[in-house]
Amino acid sequence: MPPRERPTARQARLGAELRKLREQAGRTARETAAMLGTDQGKISHIESGRIGVSEERIRRLAAYYGCTDTPLLEALSAIAREHRGQYWWDSYRGVLPPRFLDLAELEHHSTRMRILHTVNVPGLLQTEEYIRAVNGMRPPGEVEPYVEYRLRRQTVLERTDPAPFDVVLHEAALRMRFGGRRVVRTQLEHLMKASERPHITLRVIPFTNERFYEATQPLLYAHGVVRQLDTVQMDTPIGGLLLTADDQLREYRDFFDDAHDFTLSPAESRGLIHHIAREL
Repeated sequence: MPPRERPTARQARLGAELRKLREQAGRTARETAAMLGTDQGKISHIESGRIGVSEERIRRLAAYYGCTDTPLLEALSAIAREHRGQYWWDSYRGVLPPRFLDLAELEHHSTRMRILHTVNVPGLLQTEEYIRAVNGMRPPGEVEPYVEYRLRRQTVLERTDPAPFDVVLHEAALRMRFGGRRVVRTQLEHLMKASERPHITLRVIPFTNERFYEATQPLLYAHGVVRQLDTVQMDTPIGGLLLTADDQLREYRDFFDDAHDFTLSPAESRGLIHHIAREL
């Protein structure tokens, strides 16, 4: 199979997990290549996600590495079966930066999403007017595709059996007047309606919170079908950053588990949002 132009985040993750299994087994890339009857360079391409790997080879590698974790192997095999063009975000390839496609892919495959925003409302809960207001600085030719893309991302919350979506918002994000009073009031009303859906839990960090928490960048903790495939996505001024190391995931799981210590309850949070909306 020829090398791909750029692996998706899922393809890169498949390769990274295979490399991790190899390293845990104490096998070298050269030894693995010899076992498969190929060259070391191809193992490098597989482990970087630049070329695909068949389910049959995943099973052979697992046996060679002594891996008997059936749920993990099934999850990796599911990634191996995927191909470009089968999901809606593939139509934006070459139109929007790859990191946007990686985010849609991550959300689509998550079994639970936990998110923290301190300055603005999360994209999955934004109204169209709010989307336009917070993306007004994008190049003119990129605005419409991005608005359309962000609205299509929200369909992940409208499935028949949607994954749980836990949202932590700072009060500052509710009071920012992106687009003006009317746009923000409509956005807050949309938030209150969304928070009533059974799979969405919304908690607000009030200005009165006295506990320090070290998280200012937007965070998404996306649970995979197995814990090994959990991912943290962090927005930065230069783009999205994906964190997959076991120690990083553990720290962010603990952070979100402790979130209730510095947030209002869901009912209190809806009350605060209603109060701010009335002020507008």
